[in-house]
Amino acid sequence: MIVGTAGHIDHGKTALVRALTGVDADRLAEEKSRGITIELGFAYADLGGGGITGFVDVPGHERLVHTMLAGAGGIDLALLVVAADDGVMPQTREHLAILDLLGVHRGIVALSKADLADADRRAAVTGEIAALLAGTGLDGAPVIPVSAVTGEGVAALTASLAAAEAATTARRTDARFRLSVDRSFTLKGTGTVVTGTVAAGRVAVGDTVVLSPSGRVARVRGIHAQNRPAAEGRAGQRCALNLAGDGIAPDAIPRGEVVGDPALHAPTDRIDARLRVLGSEPKPIGTWFPARLHDGAVEVGARVVPLGDPLRPGAAGLVQLVLDRPIAAVVGEAYVLRDVSARRTIGGGQFLDLRAPARRRRTPERRALLEAAAHPDPAAALAGMLAVAPHVVDLDGFIRDRGLGEAAAARLAQGVAVLDGPPRLALAPATLAQLSEAAEAALAAFHDETPEMQGLGRERLRLALTPRLPKPGFAAFIAGRIAAGAMVAEGSFLRLPGHVARMSPEDEALLARALPELGGEARFRPPRVRDMATAWEVPEADLRRALKSAARQGRVDQIRHDHFFLRATTAEMVAIIAEVQTAAPDGWVTAAAFRDRVQNGRKVAIEILDFYDRQGVTLRRGDLRRINPHRADLFG
Repeated sequence: MIVGTAGHIDHGKTALVRALTGVDADRLAEEKSRGITIELGFAYADLGGGGITGFVDVPGHERLVHTMLAGAGGIDLALLVVAADDGVMPQTREHLAILDLLGVHRGIVALSKADLADADRRAAVTGEIAALLAGTGLDGAPVIPVSAVTGEGVAALTASLAAAEAATTARRTDARFRLSVDRSFTLKGTGTVVTGTVAAGRVAVGDTVVLSPSGRVARVRGIHAQNRPAAEGRAGQRCALNLAGDGIAPDAIPRGEVVGDPALHAPTDRIDARLRVLGSEPKPIGTWFPARLHDGAVEVGARVVPLGDPLRPGAAGLVQLVLDRPIAAVVGEAYVLRDVSARRTIGGGQFLDLRAPARRRRTPERRALLEAAAHPDPAAALAGMLAVAPHVVDLDGFIRDRGLGEAAAARLAQGVAVLDGPPRLALAPATLAQLSEAAEAALAAFHDETPEMQGLGRERLRLALTPRLPKPGFAAFIAGRIAAGAMVAEGSFLRLPGHVARMSPEDEALLARALPELGGEARFRPPRVRDMATAWEVPEADLRRALKSAARQGRVDQIRHDHFFLRATTAEMVAIIAEVQTAAPDGWVTAAAFRDRVQNGRKVAIEILDFYDRQGVTLRRGDLRRINPHRADLFG
């Protein structure tokens, strides 16, 4: 169990920790000379609760609240310290507000310096504390009078902490590992060490981790968990990690850097979140409101953009947080906002979407999506998000941004329809069925309207469907429909099984006259459209329309405006280019060499080669070409 102290400066937090553990959490000479805690202090003790209890001693001075916030993340229980002689003070109130915003709902109040107050004063301060706690997460927390000087109440407080330790349930360790760094230093003979509370998952000696947002890769050489050497560290434990790797040095690992599973490395600087504004805030939170964001041990400048009306003091709502620099975060994580002058706490809440859009962020659809994403259960959140527009979720991003482990990710994927990516896309099974019906209906309507067409282009079909799938997801969707026999692919076109392109009788008659002219000995030098139309005394536009319809059906290919080749000839010329390439000393084809093989003019030969360039069948370097092996079979 991790216990975090909270309370006003000089209310005896450090002295109380020393009385409970025998350890002086003030480690800096300046702290001892000034008598106040400046940096985070740590102490550990076996209180008899069945485990090692870790204490995070935080400063109480208003100017050091940012340091207090660095230690408040990941605590299991708050030890709120209120001096019996002073009573409730400003930092008592602010620390309590921060604990409430962070979702800390377990706590004990230590009425410190009890030796300086008589019974009446103790009763008065106890009543004051009860009123302060009312309506917060610590409402009803026990108040225990203690004195670090006389020892009064220390045994009772120890017993209460031991009982809390025994009642603390182990945090789940099947999530991806994350630890927010609150200290980094060098130990002689050991190297770089970072400390923090493991927020999720587990880490073992020998594991590879990533520091985020910097992206540095490190190896875990050693672990101390709850101040003892260990083979692994688990969620809920304070750990010291000995890290090794390129660029791994204390000055390169600032407070707030996150050590985590490499799969989680995806920093963000734009986050949609829920924000609760404290009632003490003097004015509403409007668009582009400046603040300091605290997430775990990180502190970063932020601008707040309400996704509705300005948020009044005491109100809660959806906001977008635009950060000065990227941070590592997870969905559902609690954060706190303070003013830019670091004098007051504004409010706090939970992250909902780490990939927030800069545009259309206030639409009703977007707000509905965020309300669904706010559900604490990942499966329920995913189901809710799939029920609202756009009805498609990046499944891999959803899993990563929530830090889900492999087992949880596998269970999540079982309840949805998945289109392989990357990234993988999740849809509700009903949505996938509707999408399939709509795609087949769109093809049927296209065939009815344009029976002469081979099929509908893939991109046109994608743009016609709702929800509109990203291109990789649409490709996976189409592959599934083809495998199911629901549609057929012909090049870049899609058609229903059984559809046969049909031209008008007039166009079929013109094509029947034209096709023999395009074949035979003259197949590499077919007549131009205008020449055939003139010779037959038919409108050139009519003949050109018939040939273009045949091109859409894959029966001919339009090389240039006035030159059509049989598809068989187009495929034959690809083979000729390959033969010329094989025979060439350098493996490259010249226009002249190709011209000589097809016995055509230089101009037409170059037009043919340009056609293959546009199709990606050939790769060009200056005036030279060679076959692209990935597209060589485009024409059969």
